[in-house]
Amino acid sequence: MMQVYDATSCGLGEGPLWHPLRGQLFWFDITGKTLYCRDGEQLQQWHFAEYVSAAGWVDLDTLLIASETALLRFDLVTGAQTPLVALEADNRVTRSNDGRADPCGGFWIGTMGKQAERGAGAIYRYYRGELRLLVDRVSITNAICFAPDKSCAYYTDTVEQIIWRQPLEPLHGWPVGERQMLLDLRPENLNPDGAVCDAAGNLWIAQWGAARVAQYSPAGEFLQAIATPTQHVTCPAFAGADLQRLYVTSATQGLSEAQIAAEPAGQTLFIDTDTQGVAEYPVILG
Repeated sequence: MMQVYDATSCGLGEGPLWHPLRGQLFWFDITGKTLYCRDGEQLQQWHFAEYVSAAGWVDLDTLLIASETALLRFDLVTGAQTPLVALEADNRVTRSNDGRADPCGGFWIGTMGKQAERGAGAIYRYYRGELRLLVDRVSITNAICFAPDKSCAYYTDTVEQIIWRQPLEPLHGWPVGERQMLLDLRPENLNPDGAVCDAAGNLWIAQWGAARVAQYSPAGEFLQAIATPTQHVTCPAFAGADLQRLYVTSATQGLSEAQIAAEPAGQTLFIDTDTQGVAEYPVILG
């Protein structure tokens, strides 16, 4: 049964990241413009001037953080923020959303309209100083994750309810060839949110509004679903010394006051599994 890891209620919890060198879980409240981390029983938090949504780790004390208008180098010791590259900084409609480091040291980041404007977002890849547009006209970018054999990336536009598989070239990790449909969730009316791959290459996908995280094989076969005690779960992450604990962020956004009172809405959850996760890849900045 899934339990509460941290009871901080996030408007839009997102981007859980297990830092393998620090042995700590980081996550965001996008609408609260806050990065969180638990150090034992103590909750650490860093507040930002604009929306922040996703991160990758660079070294022991450094994160790459996706904000509303930039990718930032963030010092966990001093709190210093150093802009690396602008991210749709001239577009007041959009903000960053889902993102994850890839096996080659790049960082994929999606944007979306602040009011989920249709087709307002895009997916980019930051690699050794270059930010390159990969997919445009996306409404809600989500489910960015990578096969452990480096063969492909996965992503979705949540409103389309389709998970796409994008082949990658092995040396530098850039997309090659045409994307393929892996999962069509429209018949079940399931809304894919954040996702992560396990060591066997299976996808674990948080499904917004369905109160569950579902596991699918690399061939797109449904394997199992883990029920969650709140409806709007947003993103999973494998963590812990053995990478078998599954953390899941959630949101109060879109729920009634009665639902928020009755559920651990917006809180960060966990369950111990017998599944082996994959350590998050470091981002290579230069």
